[in-house]
Amino acid sequence: MNAYIFPGQGAQFSGMGLDLYEKSPEAQRLFNRANKILGFSITDIMFEGTPEELKQTKVTQPAVFLHSVILSKALGESFKPDMVAGHSLGEFSALVANGVLSFEEGLKLVQKRAMAMQKACELQPSTMAAVLGLEDEIVEAICADVEGVVVAANYNCPGQLVISGEVEAVEKACEELKDKGARRAMVLPVGGAFHSPLMEPARKELADAIEKSTFNKPTCPIYQNVSTFAVTDPAEIKKNLVFQLTAPVKWTQSVQNMIKDGAKTFTEVGPGKVLQGLVKKIDRSAEVKSGEI
Repeated sequence: MNAYIFPGQGAQFSGMGLDLYEKSPEAQRLFNRANKILGFSITDIMFEGTPEELKQTKVTQPAVFLHSVILSKALGESFKPDMVAGHSLGEFSALVANGVLSFEEGLKLVQKRAMAMQKACELQPSTMAAVLGLEDEIVEAICADVEGVVVAANYNCPGQLVISGEVEAVEKACEELKDKGARRAMVLPVGGAFHSPLMEPARKELADAIEKSTFNKPTCPIYQNVSTFAVTDPAEIKKNLVFQLTAPVKWTQSVQNMIKDGAKTFTEVGPGKVLQGLVKKIDRSAEVKSGEI
């Protein structure tokens, strides 16, 4: 079975999407439509912008989403997923790719998500840190013992977990994790504590927009970050998507369940190859590749 996976924030790069624009008339149409929906020329920044310009919150999330979704459309008849999953932001790309959301509706939700997260970040100093070389249970226990808000946020692959929360609590947790033998516990250059309780204001704002959006029956199951199991019910998909901002991204568990359910090949659709690397660390026998036109 063919699994298609969609990357999240951090996969962006200067020049992203330009090859799609030049090769595919359908891609051109969708990029031009996106500029109108967003109210600014995101293609100028994607194709010619600096890494700093691409890092702007209002740009990054729509840019990664557009690259993934437009690539999936440009793949045409060869795009035949038996199941899909997306890492954090990538879940929105996956939901457009499997027909749950329209291109327009997905892009509007992603734009709303980016702005809501930015606002939540400005309310309280917060951050994230990558922890390497420790078992999940040890990381979870230390986070639970540290004073303040700090939680496990991204279960990326065995031995690689990202924690998220208040700056002081994250820094304190990093010290304790190193003492426990972590190979690395390093604060990341991010604007806030994504996938933590500190995103609650953003969750409330996005929940309203999600509730008002039309969710269709998917063409294939999605393995969502919150539940990790195959989901096909639009109401359940909607509910999981609402909680995604404050809940951890259970990528390891999602990929394990996809393999259990028959996934043999994982095709990453979007910028970069980060997810392919994570899948191989989760299961070395899995075949991985990039979606290319």
